[in-house]
Amino acid sequence: MGTIHVDGVAYEVDPDQSLLQACLSQGLNLPYFCWHPAMGSVGACRQCAVKQFRGEQDAHGKLVMACMTPAAPGTRISIDDPEAKDFRAGVIEGLMLNHPHDCPVCDEGGECHLQDMTVMTGHDYRHTRFPKRTFRNQYLGPFLNHEMNRCIQCYRCVRFYREYAGGRDLQAQGIRNQVYFGRAKDGVLESEFAGNLVEVCPTGVFTDATLKHHYTRKWDLRMAPSICVHCGLGCNVSAGERYGLLRRILNRYNGEVNGWFLCDRGRFGYEFVNSEARLRAARLKLPEQGRSLSKSEALTHLAGLMRGGRTIGIGSPRASIEANFALRTLVGRENFFAGVSDELGRLTDQMLDILRRGPARTPSLWEVEECDAVLVLGEDPANSAPRLALALRQSSRRQPEQAAVSAKIPLWLDHAVRELVQGARGPMFVAYPEVTYLNDLAETYRLPPDEVARLGFAVAHALDPAAPAAPGLSEPLRQAAEQIAAALAASTRPLIVSGPSCRSSSVIEAAANVAHALSGKQSDVALSFCAPECDSFGLGLFGAPGLGAALEAVRNGPIETLIVLENDLFTRLPAPLAEELLTRPKHLVVLDSLATPTVERAELALPAGSYAESEGTLVSNEGRAQRFFRVFPPAEEVQESWRWLVQLMGALGRAEGAWDTLDYVIGEAESAIPALAGIGEAAPVHSFRLAGQKVPREPHRFSGRTAIAADVRVSEPKPPVDPDSALSMTMEGYPAQAPAAVTPFYWWPGWNSIQATTKFQEEVNGPLRGGDAGVRLLSPARQAQLGYFTQVPPPHEGRQGEWLVMPLPRVFGSDELSRAAPAVAQRTEPARLLLNPDDAAKLGLAEGQKARVTLEGNALELPVALQPSLPTGIAGVPLVTGSLEGLRLPAWSRIARAP
Repeated sequence: MGTIHVDGVAYEVDPDQSLLQACLSQGLNLPYFCWHPAMGSVGACRQCAVKQFRGEQDAHGKLVMACMTPAAPGTRISIDDPEAKDFRAGVIEGLMLNHPHDCPVCDEGGECHLQDMTVMTGHDYRHTRFPKRTFRNQYLGPFLNHEMNRCIQCYRCVRFYREYAGGRDLQAQGIRNQVYFGRAKDGVLESEFAGNLVEVCPTGVFTDATLKHHYTRKWDLRMAPSICVHCGLGCNVSAGERYGLLRRILNRYNGEVNGWFLCDRGRFGYEFVNSEARLRAARLKLPEQGRSLSKSEALTHLAGLMRGGRTIGIGSPRASIEANFALRTLVGRENFFAGVSDELGRLTDQMLDILRRGPARTPSLWEVEECDAVLVLGEDPANSAPRLALALRQSSRRQPEQAAVSAKIPLWLDHAVRELVQGARGPMFVAYPEVTYLNDLAETYRLPPDEVARLGFAVAHALDPAAPAAPGLSEPLRQAAEQIAAALAASTRPLIVSGPSCRSSSVIEAAANVAHALSGKQSDVALSFCAPECDSFGLGLFGAPGLGAALEAVRNGPIETLIVLENDLFTRLPAPLAEELLTRPKHLVVLDSLATPTVERAELALPAGSYAESEGTLVSNEGRAQRFFRVFPPAEEVQESWRWLVQLMGALGRAEGAWDTLDYVIGEAESAIPALAGIGEAAPVHSFRLAGQKVPREPHRFSGRTAIAADVRVSEPKPPVDPDSALSMTMEGYPAQAPAAVTPFYWWPGWNSIQATTKFQEEVNGPLRGGDAGVRLLSPARQAQLGYFTQVPPPHEGRQGEWLVMPLPRVFGSDELSRAAPAVAQRTEPARLLLNPDDAAKLGLAEGQKARVTLEGNALELPVALQPSLPTGIAGVPLVTGSLEGLRLPAWSRIARAP
């Protein structure tokens, strides 16, 4: 640490930071535009000018840009110097010359960084009377609106999109003295991280197009801390509601997890909560027609069913720990089944076992960004865990950055570092059947799953001869294995990434072997597995058997009642098996938020609250238990799944019916399942108070409950009460910073935009004060209890007249919930068969022609799409509909032209 002086006051700061970051870390207000905590400094806007002095005797000083000046010990600056203040005011007036000043109609109004900085600078009058320059806006897809006239040329958008996220179709385009930020022509922005422009842009150039359909001002949103439910990474989000509709999702900073950014699936997939397909009332199917039931009628009917005989329950990897535990308690441990296919359940159990008993730690996303050599085996993170792929892209800069360190260029001086390294990247290797988002950074090996596994086994053997070899490996792959092993061994923080996308236990074992071999040489080895769904690892910790065992139970019967929790079994099993599992029991009861094919077959369907109307705990791929909280009370007859099940136990006269709060359920789960011990620490208990007050869900400028219901009655209704959390449903409550797990939104006096996040951090870009949210449940054994896996698969061999059909996850369409969101549905590619052009020519198939694919006795007709990146002999099926997800893939199949 070093000491700097700001306006005569001494501050202890990190000398490796810029003056701007150091000042902001000390809580000082200094305007800026082009600088961003995650992207460093480029000095484009000149808004952070301060007066720097040579010493105590220097009374004149000189103007410097704080974002471009090191916070060297002994530095003396003034933020309040009149010359510096005048300079900043002149800069912002120049930036505002052509701005339309349309704050009243701008979607960014009230949370605009430009507004905040304009007020902070004191600029309040525009002297010029010349015509303003104007631009034509572009259509950029269903996620973003474009209003180029509001641009202040800070370059944040292209810096994030091109340099940070790796996108190529958004550019800074200039002519004469004008700059235009957009595409070469109208069209959908291709990057799956484009939605971050909403928060990256300090003005209203890029705004949330989904919010515009049901727009409301920030101060009229009720917000709550939540967790993204669209993959297994556990990104933290802030969800906003108005009039009983979920209106938007914003990134909620967690220094260990998602940091400043989200993927577009997590940001825009929320609209399924408002879907017309939502189940809003309990439904009882009668012989001729159905009818709605009240809560009490539904519970009475279900209690009667359960008294008739044996009841079994099927849980879900998209339901909370508490909901799964309540169902397990209701039906009994021996009658509870994990709602995943046997294959996926086996792979999940295997990954959990490796992370608990193996030598390598599972990293947070922040730790992933700090790794300097990466091997990805059998996984496509951009489609199965997108935010992980963004972190991997940042990790590719770690080794080249050492040249900047040697040249004494500070790493925060972003463009100077990029100019020095000239696009150099650290070692990254990807083995997967298809080209991935990381292809421009990595050595890519397009291989079938068995060859991916064999390459991994060969890398482990090259690192440690005690690890099993891969006999019969081709010479190119043998050389690749040696190259990969040398790069990993030479690194200081190697990372292995794998997962279940290839549906291969051999791939996962190979990844574990590489991590094991590296652990014998290095102490800081990371192994990251992608989890398919938001609570895949949480459900896996229950140790329950999968759907195969449930199918055996109904076949061996008799089963009186089957209860399915937040799960569409047609996405888990082939349709005939799903149909058998659901129809063999005498009664079928389903709890879910959406009307799925499984719900349509239910005798009794109970409306479960979505994640926006519920509270519960999810366990991410790194074993981090995190709490999500209801944004608004569920309407009509909807309530949390766990509460339905607890009330049912009460209707049956069981003692568990007295579990009246979420904390009670959590405590019972921790006692009953040792692997879940600690989940209660993920967030404060419901009785937690700060200065005797709850934490408000509504900002202090909230317009009031009377106005909300003015069309119904002009009187103030009693605000809803949340008995399960330390959050109030009103704007009344503790006004200062709350623990991270229960911080609904980031706001600070004078900082209304998302940049207020820096005020909640211990230091800018560091952890939140009091620690980031969540508690880790998984850690490697002190002494590794796993040896090397020895079952190396034989070489892959093609089959005459057959193709190996691979399941290919897609960021848009593979997630069951987000594909019910209209904007995401527009980005979802159609179901089709991907073929290498050589294979297509051999079959006499052209682009767009229908092919007949025979899988497990089922004949599918899919249009053909040519995919040169696929190896010959391999066909791909994007998992974009539930019927395709239910297929057991990969599988050998015959392919022919459809008649």
